[in-house]
Amino acid sequence: MRKPIIVPDLGVESAVLNLWLVELGELVYAGDRMVELLAEEATFDVSAPATGKLVEKTARLGESLHAGQVLGHVEEG
Repeated sequence: MRKPIIVPDLGVESAVLNLWLVELGELVYAGDRMVELLAEEATFDVSAPATGKLVEKTARLGESLHAGQVLGHVEEG
């Protein structure tokens, strides 16, 4: 089952995708750091929602994002 990687509510209007820490096809474990967001001169990490493989990146580096947006998907298993 695919689990979305979602931008959490950071308490700011928007954040920029600064860095993908995981490559497509790479195995991740629930809670692993996957994405680094930059907002108001602070960095925030987004963690893996489940154990599995990163199968899709829907957000691009430098893209402005808002809470609730989908960054990509992890296929459980």
